[in-house]
Amino acid sequence: MCLSYLCLMIVITGAAGFIGSALAARLNESRFYDLVLVDDFSRSDKKANHEGLICSEKVDRQDFFDWLDQNENQVQFIFHLGARTDTTEQSKAIFDELNVAYSQKVWKACVKYGLPLVYASSAATYGGGEFGYSDDHACVQELRPLNPYGASKNEFDQWALEQEETGSSPYFWVGLKFFNVFGPNEFHKGRMASVVFHTFNQVNQTGAMKLFRSHRPDFEDGCQSRDFVYVKDLAEVCFFLMHHRKRSSCGLYNLGSGKARTFLDLAKATFSAMQREPSISFIDTPEDIRDTYQYFTEADLSKLRSIGYDKPFASLEDAIDDYVKHYLVPHQTWGADTEKV
Repeated sequence: MCLSYLCLMIVITGAAGFIGSALAARLNESRFYDLVLVDDFSRSDKKANHEGLICSEKVDRQDFFDWLDQNENQVQFIFHLGARTDTTEQSKAIFDELNVAYSQKVWKACVKYGLPLVYASSAATYGGGEFGYSDDHACVQELRPLNPYGASKNEFDQWALEQEETGSSPYFWVGLKFFNVFGPNEFHKGRMASVVFHTFNQVNQTGAMKLFRSHRPDFEDGCQSRDFVYVKDLAEVCFFLMHHRKRSSCGLYNLGSGKARTFLDLAKATFSAMQREPSISFIDTPEDIRDTYQYFTEADLSKLRSIGYDKPFASLEDAIDDYVKHYLVPHQTWGADTEKV
């Protein structure tokens, strides 16, 4: 549903996807309706993510820059969340086009028209974690991502920092290093959907869940740990940045929960939310991702906290309970309830 309102016009790229549609839903909840949603809307598997959102216009991603040239004087903010996120994809050319070149065009347009920008980076930039998980800009050049997806995100982060150094950056910009995001609106992601999503479906189908076995002696099976962050918390940080933009706050920021949890914790919490007894076994990690598999991630949130973001992040158990009971069980997306608007 598209309606036009006289208010803050906000552009969201990747708006048919998981995080983009979730952010649009959060903005709708706060009565921001003048949204311009940018994506490839031809994909029927993503339709449920955006069909209930209130917006002023939907623009195909290939047409976006022409649209922006004609409408830049109405736009007040751009969230660039569109990207190729498949960590198993090995074609560097695909990531060069969608994650690097397209993002550079978005950046340059924001510089040209004086628009603030928040874009999606990734914790995949940290690779195996040998250099830690600090979002200090001095560390970016040292990072060694484990796959082409992470490499593309780190390449753009490095490019953005170079533009900052030369004064060729938007007056406000932030790159958010998303950790392991889960929550409503990820149903279309297939293999790349969260382990919560896959656990829920496996338990419904078989009564049990199979997790990846550890292939490292320093981690027991199921004790591989990640920083799992609920998409609602992620959207809340984006909302904060839209209202607290200062030149002194420009840069890269980690966005996770700040606490690593095991996949066993995650699976058990999902069983609990489903009111089922845990039944968990282990299978080998697929060979195509085994060598590039992250065994531990944990966001250092001190930099985000230093600019004034003080809201707590949902615990893994509370977030999974909300996700399962309010979205997975009733087969609901997170989007506007237009009957209440």
